[in-house]
Amino acid sequence: MNGCFLKFYVAEKRRHHHRLAYEWLLEEAKSLGLHGGSAFRALAGYGRHGRLHEEQFFELAGDLPVEVGFVVTEDEANRFLAHIVAQGLNLFYLRVPVEYGFTDGGAS
Repeated sequence: MNGCFLKFYVAEKRRHHHRLAYEWLLEEAKSLGLHGGSAFRALAGYGRHGRLHEEQFFELAGDLPVEVGFVVTEDEANRFLAHIVAQGLNLFYLRVPVEYGFTDGGAS
């Protein structure tokens, strides 16, 4: 099947509607019927402001990037992005075309 990989980057401690933004994204996606999503915490990274964040620095604890990704259809991506905009959340995202499916579950 063809669709897209929709990926968002948020700061680990960023909140939206009193929830961590990455948790909010996962919960909203589930409520909209998207079939799965994952959040991954980075070891290090920097964003548009050029400030490097690394896990080893105590003063930056909780400020690392979190990548939240979904493999979805084009319609699901459009619907989810529109929902995020309607909720007033301004996020950087990537939308990349992908082919996806399941491997044959036959016995080896």
